[in-house]
Amino acid sequence: MPTHSNTIPVLGLGTYGRTGPEGLDALLVALELGYRHLDTAQSYGTEQNVGEAIARSGLPRDEFFVTTKVADTRLTTADFLPSVEKSLETLGLDQVDLLLIHWPSSKDAVPFEDYMTGLAQAKARGWARQIGVSNFPIALLDKADQVIGAGQIATNQIEIHPYLQSPKIRDYAASKGLTLTAYMPLAKGKVSTDKLLTALGEKHDVTAAAIALAFLMAQGHVVIPSSARRERLVENLAARSVTLSPEDLAAIGALDRNERMINPEKSPRWDD
Repeated sequence: MPTHSNTIPVLGLGTYGRTGPEGLDALLVALELGYRHLDTAQSYGTEQNVGEAIARSGLPRDEFFVTTKVADTRLTTADFLPSVEKSLETLGLDQVDLLLIHWPSSKDAVPFEDYMTGLAQAKARGWARQIGVSNFPIALLDKADQVIGAGQIATNQIEIHPYLQSPKIRDYAASKGLTLTAYMPLAKGKVSTDKLLTALGEKHDVTAAAIALAFLMAQGHVVIPSSARRERLVENLAARSVTLSPEDLAAIGALDRNERMINPEKSPRWDD
């Protein structure tokens, strides 16, 4: 991917859990299969493996799109930029393609303006090509525009899957031209046993998981499924070649039941 591109590859690889030698092996397999968008975070403990996998691939740096996230424990002015510098050191990179705030500060323990300013400063220093947020509701997205300027946020990474389609924030994002990145797009594997998705998978000669991913991408979302298994990695990549009909899309749209799977105590007030 050219270093000047401001787009986010629509299908990436979540790296949560890919720690230790086994995690590194899984990442190397993913790169061999063609994954180039790698999503990590300070709190995952996978930045080192992501950097090592990229180095071992022998491919040029600009072939990759790397995202990392600043942990909510490092949002203070004193901690923010040093934590980003440490992430770059751990990754073995001069710059990430996308730097996100992982979670907003719970109960405003750290002033919002402080960490949003830190995010903008990381970009200004050249440490991040693009910046964005994760787990932000609409109110905080609006506030972010006020603090650092409209159009600065490249994406909001939130939980989205066929059972949690988040129509309010989806429509808001569409109205703003903001890309949403869907984490946990396979609903912790639940999509694999869904009767509708399985039937559509048979129709399109792919897995139910690939149908779920194709649906989310058809809605304009970036998806970052995660797997350590070669066959699943291959199956998920196949989603890129699936074209769902309007009838298929409507049927999957009807699966939405506002089923949220990640909702820690520190969560903001969700819109959907």
